[in-house]
Amino acid sequence: MASSFNFSLKASKPLSKLCLEKGYKDFDALSNYVQSLPYGRNTDRSDYLLILKEEKGTCSTKHAFLKQVAIENDALHIQFCLGLYKMSENNTKGIGNVLSKYKLSYIPEAHTYLKFNELILDFTRAEVSHTSFYKDLLFEEQILPEQIGNYKINKHKSFLKSWINSENVPHSVESIWKIREACIAQLSQ
Repeated sequence: MASSFNFSLKASKPLSKLCLEKGYKDFDALSNYVQSLPYGRNTDRSDYLLILKEEKGTCSTKHAFLKQVAIENDALHIQFCLGLYKMSENNTKGIGNVLSKYKLSYIPEAHTYLKFNELILDFTRAEVSHTSFYKDLLFEEQILPEQIGNYKINKHKSFLKSWINSENVPHSVESIWKIREACIAQLSQ
């Protein structure tokens, strides 16, 4: 990673101070720690601070936490993005059976990540994936850490509604959401 990606954490900021107390002196070390946390939904999907207490997180809570630390340290070069991509067996191994059961080749899925100099940085999982969502991005926007709850869900459902209409998908938004949840459950096995 380019050295300008990394920065020292300031002890004068609350979240950064907490990270320093845990032994993470810079953003690179903190990012590695966050990436090493197991993937899992937090008890409150909009509270990114729970990744420390529950020692797990999703793409949303992990990246919102890192973005908030970047904000505290005036690291505006670290962007926090919400993307919607074509989630398929090709880029999300293990969901093919669920999609084929409903005669779908993909479902638009929301994913959050960081960007630095147009490079996508995904700290969601510890293991390195040989497939990538970014080649299948349909939509992307910068968001703030506090937008990982209702804003993200509403944006995702609104996108699904448009996709269903424009692609003549024979399912409702509610049905697609249930299929999506079945895909996520399949990934958790």
